[in-house]
Amino acid sequence: MSTNRLSIPTAPSDNPLGHYLKDRRTKLDAARLGYPTTRRRTPGLRREEVAQRANVSITWYTWLEQGRGGAPSADVLDRLAVALALTDVEREHLFLLAQNRLPEVQHQQTEGITPQLQRILDTLEFSPAYVKTPDWDVIAWNRAAEVMMPDLLSLPEGKRNLLRLVFCLPHMQEKMFDWESVARFVVATFRNETAKSGISEYTKALIDELSQVSPAFKSMWLEHDVSTHGEGTKHIQHPTLGLITLEYSAFAVDGKPHLGLVIYNPVTTKDKAGVRALMESAT
Repeated sequence: MSTNRLSIPTAPSDNPLGHYLKDRRTKLDAARLGYPTTRRRTPGLRREEVAQRANVSITWYTWLEQGRGGAPSADVLDRLAVALALTDVEREHLFLLAQNRLPEVQHQQTEGITPQLQRILDTLEFSPAYVKTPDWDVIAWNRAAEVMMPDLLSLPEGKRNLLRLVFCLPHMQEKMFDWESVARFVVATFRNETAKSGISEYTKALIDELSQVSPAFKSMWLEHDVSTHGEGTKHIQHPTLGLITLEYSAFAVDGKPHLGLVIYNPVTTKDKAGVRALMESAT
């Protein structure tokens, strides 16, 4: 007695790198890349065209797709990523398949956030929230952050940086609850995040600026401590509400992992009522 069985395709496991390269190659638009489309038996680019774009030999590239090319170097993988027009996430996947690791970090220029993410921030009506870069520049925020964190947002455009807030405004040491603990946390997290995202010329200039302005920053920076943002509790000495306790959580922005979304929530009923009253009086 025979039975019909549904055939479920499985992902190839014997040569995942080769199958991935071939798949990406066949999905390229030859015409858009300037190649003739006549006499093509299969879609996408030919092997020799990818090899030429990546500046590698056709024989070696063929072996690579067949699982016989050996382990390619990071330089070759980067050239293949360009040749195959891979996105950032596709490039990361290529490195994971070829070398079982992510590519080395590349500093990404930040141009702002999407309108969708700004709308998410704005829906958090009574929860201060902002988006920051690895250099701790605050590039977007909501109304609650504007009301609850006036010192940060009073900094001029292009200078809204949490490190500058902590180390360059003299009154913050007296105003900020447990300033030294906060300052050490900020420096350690800044070191960790910039190491992951890539230290740019801007980062170096910011470190030099802070080291010259603040002996405390220079001392803490030279201690080489590292930390993660994660979750925690923050105390704010607000000029109107007094001492406010907020819980915070930090999230990476999908598609732009170098950006961090930080959301604060008032902890106690009194804190929530105070923030709400402050927000309503500011409208």
